[in-house]
Amino acid sequence: MNLTLNKVVPYLKQLTGHLPKPDQIETAIAASPLFLQTMIDYVRKHHLPLRVGAENCYYKDSGAYTGEVSPKALAEMGVHYVIVGHSERRKYFHESDHFINQKIRAVLRNHMYPIVCCDETMGRLGSGKPSKWVVTQVISALQHVPADQASRVTIAYEPSWAIGTGHSASPDEAEEGCYLIRHTLSDIYSDAIADRIRILYGGSVTPRNVSSLMKQTDIDGVLAGGSSLKPSTFLKLIKFRD
Repeated sequence: MNLTLNKVVPYLKQLTGHLPKPDQIETAIAASPLFLQTMIDYVRKHHLPLRVGAENCYYKDSGAYTGEVSPKALAEMGVHYVIVGHSERRKYFHESDHFINQKIRAVLRNHMYPIVCCDETMGRLGSGKPSKWVVTQVISALQHVPADQASRVTIAYEPSWAIGTGHSASPDEAEEGCYLIRHTLSDIYSDAIADRIRILYGGSVTPRNVSSLMKQTDIDGVLAGGSSLKPSTFLKLIKFRD
C-alpha cells in the first residue's frame, strides 16, 4: 500500500530505456489493483520489457464478494502475474493454506502465472528446522495443481523474520531454503519439472546483497519489497551484474 496513482507514470518513465531484454532478465512489478490499468497501458504504449502483476486476487471469478478482486477481470485486463500467499496476507488477513491453494488454482484457470510465497517463522529458524514449515506450505499450495501446469508456478521463499527488517537471510540460508523447496517439488512432480519451476528469494533484498543471492544454485530471482519503491534502487537490483 505504497505510492499513489499520480506517481505511477513518473516511476515507469524512470525505468523506460533502462530495463534489460526479457531473454536476459525477466522484470515484473506487482501493484495495487488501483494502478494496474495505468501500468498496462503505459507498458503497451512504450513497449516496455516489463510484466505487470497483481498483489492479490480472490478465488472466484465473479459473484457477491464485495471488495474482492476477480482473477478473470485481472486476466482480461492483461495482468501476467499474481502474488498469492504473501506473508502479510497470511499474517494480517489470516489466509489459510487451503484458501491460498484455491487462489492459485483460480490464477492458473484464468491463464495467468501465480507467484506463490512461502513463509517461515524465526522460531522455526532457531529450532534447527528452518525448512519444514516452508516445505509444508509448498505441498499445500500445489494440491490439485497438475504436472502440466506446475511450470507456470513461481515459488518465492520469504522468511518472515527477514521481511522489512533489514536482516536478510545469508546467501547460504537462502540457498538452503530454496534447495529444500526444489527437492519438495521433485517429490511432488519430478526432477525435470522441479528444474523448470522458478524459485525466488524475498526478504530484505537490496542492491548490496542481490548479487551474492543470485550466485546460489537454486535461487532463480528475487522478490523485492521496500527496495522496489524507488526506481533508481529497483534498477540497481535488476542490473546486479553491472
